[in-house]
Amino acid sequence: MRGMGSVLENRDAWSMENCSIARAFEVIGSRSAVLVLREAFFGARRFDDFVRRVEVGEPAVAARLKELTALGLLERVPYREPGQRTRYEYQLTGKGRALFPVIAALREWGDAWAADADGPPVLSVHRGCEAEVGVRLVCAEGHEVTLEEMEVRAGPGLISS
Repeated sequence: MRGMGSVLENRDAWSMENCSIARAFEVIGSRSAVLVLREAFFGARRFDDFVRRVEVGEPAVAARLKELTALGLLERVPYREPGQRTRYEYQLTGKGRALFPVIAALREWGDAWAADADGPPVLSVHRGCEAEVGVRLVCAEGHEVTLEEMEVRAGPGLISS
């Protein structure tokens, strides 16, 4: 088997100082950050909506929104209701939207391995045909790839020790 679990000759010689997985966790590694992103994907835009749906305190939500905005995953967009002062809502940026498959994969894993016996709490379906939506690994040629069929190789950004 040449899957990712049994890979890479000379792997111990590689420096993981620039590990993309570790860097991604530095961005979204907290539970509250992932839950704020989940709500942004599900349509939350306003601070009060995030507080209500994430179910952590206002200070934690405010901190996560500030961090995710500073990291370029969300942007603050002004809005004003008639007779009210200008307020801000939070919208996903392209960088934030690119995390959708990651969050969808986490949810799919949770549905399969951590959900209640009754099944998943929500389903994702394609509006066009009503079929369930799932996350899959595919190669550039469109083939679905399993762990056993994947090989990890040194890339151009690898730092060797």
